[in-house]
Amino acid sequence: AGIGKCVAMDLARRNARTILACRSRERGQAAVEEIRAATGNRAVVLRLLDTSSLASVRAFARAVLREEPRLDVLVNNAGVTGLPFTITSEGLEETFTTNYLGPFLLTNLLLG
Repeated sequence: AGIGKCVAMDLARRNARTILACRSRERGQAAVEEIRAATGNRAVVLRLLDTSSLASVRAFARAVLREEPRLDVLVNNAGVTGLPFTITSEGLEETFTTNYLGPFLLTNLLLG
């Protein structure tokens, strides 16, 4: 939704292979279908990613590096605010992990 979806739409309009990294399979797939329909670009795909989970970040990065021949642009856009103080199963504060640690780890893992 929002800025991330607009960026993905623009990339797809430019005929880029576009990977939507989403927490929700349902919302992500709906966005994929909408972007495909609006742009005619069939190379828009969904991959699940929860940046509040470093295990999810690692799994996503492994899959991208294994499946994609190259990665030209990474847009770290997702974030949260106003969540109650919560510790993740990995022992990290959820908002900080979602907004900073997860995207930082993802970027570094995808550098190759």
